[in-house]
Amino acid sequence: MSLARTRSMALMGVAGHVVEVEADLSQGVPGLSLIGLPDTALSEARDRVRAAIINTGARWPNRRMTVNLSPAALPKRGSAFDLALALCLLAADGQLEPAGVAPLVVLGELGLDGRVRAVRGVLPAVLAAVAAGVECVVVPAANGAEAQLVPGVRVLGVASLGEALAVLRGEQPVPEIEAPSGPTDVDDAPDLADVAGQLEVRYAVEIAAAGGHHLLMFGPPGVGKTMLAERLPGILPPLTEEQSLAVTAVHSVAGTLPPGRPLLTRAPLLAPHHTATVASIVGGGAGLPRPGAASLAHHGVLMLDEAPEFASGVLDALRQPLESGYVTLSRVNGSLRYPARFQLVLAANPCPCGLATSSDSCRCPPQAQRRYVGRLSGPLLDRIDLAVGVRQPSRADLAEGRGGESSAVVAERVAEARGRAARRWRGTPWTCNAQVPGPELRSPAWRLQSADLEPLHEAFGRGAISARGVDRVLRLAWTLADLAGKEQPQRPEILTALHLRTSAQLPGLAA
Repeated sequence: MSLARTRSMALMGVAGHVVEVEADLSQGVPGLSLIGLPDTALSEARDRVRAAIINTGARWPNRRMTVNLSPAALPKRGSAFDLALALCLLAADGQLEPAGVAPLVVLGELGLDGRVRAVRGVLPAVLAAVAAGVECVVVPAANGAEAQLVPGVRVLGVASLGEALAVLRGEQPVPEIEAPSGPTDVDDAPDLADVAGQLEVRYAVEIAAAGGHHLLMFGPPGVGKTMLAERLPGILPPLTEEQSLAVTAVHSVAGTLPPGRPLLTRAPLLAPHHTATVASIVGGGAGLPRPGAASLAHHGVLMLDEAPEFASGVLDALRQPLESGYVTLSRVNGSLRYPARFQLVLAANPCPCGLATSSDSCRCPPQAQRRYVGRLSGPLLDRIDLAVGVRQPSRADLAEGRGGESSAVVAERVAEARGRAARRWRGTPWTCNAQVPGPELRSPAWRLQSADLEPLHEAFGRGAISARGVDRVLRLAWTLADLAGKEQPQRPEILTALHLRTSAQLPGLAA
């Protein structure tokens, strides 16, 4: 029989699509023709596959070979199709049983000596394969532990083309997949106890963690803004199983999974340098774009230290994912959607020299101060839930090393508050207060007492906060109530939420 078929996977963002690989061998001028919208890397597969087959000891079919990848309209990119091409060609040539490769989904890049190298995106590819009804997948041995995270599928992890042939011919048993060499994930977040003083800002960080709120810290350099931001992930609850798979899938596509740790169970922290481009933050690249820092921080924290130093285009590019929870990237080859539901933490100095809060020391003219802070646009700041000023710690705090509570203690309170919110929003698409839309909070089921809302209405009436700001104050108030163990917010929570929303005296801040 000169016709054989198997299957592989094409990734569009984190969405996998089954690709049927068909090989036909016929009489004619020997050569390999690859059709079905392959990119340059995939078109080069003919040379890798030929060398791998010969160096493995198998016979290279000296016939006219046509390999079709369907559906033809779906772009195929990368080297993950190599192993599927090799197995399909050998099956069409009779060196493998065609019925043995037809039901498989095969992923893997081939080296010239026949080794099967690891590829990106195995987890989302296997998830999509299982959703399509596939029961068995062949993956590189280095990706075996990652593929086994998906229930309901048999995983064959092979280290070489020769091993894959031996297993499919029944000449050797299926190799066991090695367990991860290290722990599934490492909890190495720094401790809040390291921060001296800053009780109000520590409380703001705790509130941000409890409700999933975005946070702006504004103050002179050296007061602990960066230290506090870096400690936020350490007090967030561990990711749920669904969140872990979603986060791991994005990092798998980006190729940033740590060695020996196939599953991420802790909230990721991304802290790009202020020279980062728009493409590196929201995603981009040649051909089909790859995920950026916003997507890699999915279900975690995106920290922008020295936020006014970032290009204004980079900052404003975050406005859409802050509202929607995803990034849509449109290119000539198609549009991709990457998840990007992250907590944004901004740390900002008051002026270029950073000493504007101390008028005797600041060397910047007023217009320089306004221009510097003005790099944070009003529409971006309007999407920030908490805006707090950070002051120098007292001499006593530094001398006595008053670090306050540890991350473990604070994390317990955060977990309890998150649990209350999760029970309240059970049966809805939301899991924490920051995700709940304003109309829902103002609905009869969750509407607060008019007397408790008076401070909020007064602030809105005099233009101190926007309509969006009203919704964010309500979300903050619900988080404060969760931390206090109350059934619903009352006037004290409304007042505190208003203060935390507007306490940073940042010029041009749209509350």
